[in-house]
Parts: sequence; structure tokens; C-alpha cells
Amino acid sequence: MARLFSNTTGVLLVSAVLLTACGGGQQQGQMPAPQVDVATPLVERVADWDEFTGRFESPEHVDVRARVSGYLEAVHFEDGAEVEAGQLLFTIDARPFQAELAAAQGRLTQARAELSQVRTDLERAERLIESRTISQEAVEQRRTAVSTAEAAVASARAQVEAQQLNLEFTEVTAPISGHASARQVDPGNLVSGGNSAGDVLTTIVSSDPIHFEFDASEAVYLRYQRRPATDEGAPVEVRLQDETGFERRGEIVFADNVINPNTGTIHMRASVPNPDGLIRPGMLGTARVRGSAPYEAMLLPQTAILSDGSRRIVYVVNDQNMVETRNIVQGPLSGSLRVIRDGLQPGDRVIVNGLLRARPGAEVVPRDTEIARAAPARGGAAFIESQPATSAQPVD
Repeated sequence: MARLFSNTTGVLLVSAVLLTACGGGQQQGQMPAPQVDVATPLVERVADWDEFTGRFESPEHVDVRARVSGYLEAVHFEDGAEVEAGQLLFTIDARPFQAELAAAQGRLTQARAELSQVRTDLERAERLIESRTISQEAVEQRRTAVSTAEAAVASARAQVEAQQLNLEFTEVTAPISGHASARQVDPGNLVSGGNSAGDVLTTIVSSDPIHFEFDASEAVYLRYQRRPATDEGAPVEVRLQDETGFERRGEIVFADNVINPNTGTIHMRASVPNPDGLIRPGMLGTARVRGSAPYEAMLLPQTAILSDGSRRIVYVVNDQNMVETRNIVQGPLSGSLRVIRDGLQPGDRVIVNGLLRARPGAEVVPRDTEIARAAPARGGAAFIESQPATSAQPVD
């Protein structure tokens, strides 16, 4: 009996262990619904901006040349200095031109004396013709002499004016206001002037305002042209390579009259104030131009958007806490958020965190959160793009 009781007890203990193991396996198979973070799209008033990389150019660029040839006597500016229009820059030895002017003035005095003499002769001849003591032919000869003398006076006067100009040209002044380059010729050297092949003494470029030159695609140009006209014109915002924000503002002042058939782009120009002179011609920069009127937009974090081939999808949690797939049409970036053009409603609960734990048709435990706007992380280096980068920015 004792052996029988012992065997029965062992069987019961083994059965209990087996039942416990089976029960534990069933509990492990029933995994709880995963927890995910959900948020409704952030709704803001934004406007689309197209970004372009381009280069700053001077509105005015002048090679300063002498108008007369001669020996350079003095330089009156510091290399790289800011100069004003009309400011004296160089002086050429004026003594040869002073002598030429004096000679021209002497010739003018002589011509005037000759004119006075022939006029007196003509007056005498006209009195004698009345008494018939001189022929009509002699009178006509004296009239011709007066006309010739008058022409000689006019020619001598023109020579005096020309020599006065040459004397004035020995003082080379700045034709425009701007930054001067280094002088190209030192005092004591002979400079050639008076033509386009003359020696360049220095170069002056203006920089306030400064031009920003860039190329836009044909599609962008057409969109701008078809946009309703406003009193604001075509505003543009600019940043330099080491700047993260678009703090400099200007406007588009020129669009070329042809589309480049090789690139499909059109050349455009913006004028940007540069009162501090920080921007120099030749520098790279990035400009953004408003590409749309302000509109209400729904925004999601870029991390909430999945790619399925050519489609863009998001996971939405319905009223039964089941995951649904929504096809969306995405727009431009707005900081770290993406504009959603179509496919969502403002009240949809979109999974923004825990996407790897969610499956379409499966149940989840949603945890409500809010979408926060964060500033975009942009580097300081400029970037080159064949097409503009479009972004959406909040509108106050």
C-alpha cells in the first residue's frame, strides 16, 4: 500500500508540473498591445519659399583709366578704401598740358586779332563802294576774309577748350562711389590714356545695394508670373555661408527675357541692401523667394512618414485603437516638420513614435502627445542644386 501511494503521489506531482508549464505557455502567447505615441497634425499658417544658391555681384564695376597720357605724379587714396564719386584718386604731371593750353590761348588771341583786322577792312570797303572807288569784287573778297577769320577764331576757341579738358583730365577722379582695389600703377610711371586700351589705374565696385544673381527653373518662373500681383512685389530673403537665418531682405528686380535652352533655366537678379558693406562681390549665398500666398497647412514630423515604394504613408489610430494606413501627399519642409498636402484630417491621430511596434490592422495602446516645432538644423556651407529647395515658413 505504501508503495502504491508513493507512485500515485509522483504521478500527480508530474501532472501538476505539466499543467503548470502548459498554462504558462498560453499566457506567454497572449502579448499585450504595444504602446505608441500619437498626435494630431500641427495646423499653422505658412507660405512656401523656394531656395536658390547664387553669387553676389556688384551693380557697378568700373576700370579707372587715365584720359590723357603722362607721368603719374601722385596717388591720393589708400588701397582698398571706400571712395566717393568725384574724389581725387591720381594726379598726372600737368606741366605739358599747361603749356599746350597756353599755346592754344595764344593762337586764339591771334585769331581774334586777325578777325578784328579783316572786319575793319570790310567796313572801309563798304564805305568806299558808295563812292565807286573800289570794286564790288574787292568788297566780296573782304567779306570772305571775315568769314575765314571767324572760322579760325572758332577753331582756336575749340582748341583752347580741348586743352582745358586735357588739363582737367590730369586729375583722375572716381566715377562712382564704392570700394577701390589696390592701385595698379605707382607714381613715376608713364601711363597711357585716352582709349579703352589704356592702363587700368584701379578698379571700383559699388556694393550698396548689391545684386544677388541666380538661375530659376522654367516651372518656378511660370509660377511666379501667374501668381496674383501684390503690393509687396517679389520679396527675397538672403543669407551668407556662415549664417543660419535669412535676416537680409530685398526684392527681385530683373528676370531675363529668354530661357536658356541648354539648362531650362532663366537668369534672375535680386537687389539687397548692404549698408554695412559686409557682402562683397563674388561671395556665395542662398536666397529664398516666396513661392505662394499664405495658407493653412497640416504639419507632421518627418520621422512619422514612411515610404512604400513611390507612396508616402502614415499610420493612423482609429476610434477602436486599431492601426490604419493612410496614403498622403507631402509638401515642402517647414523646419523639422513636413507639410501634408492631402490624405489627412486635422483630427486624425497619427503615430509619431513607436512605428516599429505598430502593424496595420493591429491594436495599439495610444498615448497622446503634441507636435512641437523645432528649428531646422542647417549647416553654414552653401549647397548647389539644379532645382530649388522648397520650404514652408510660418506666417505671422
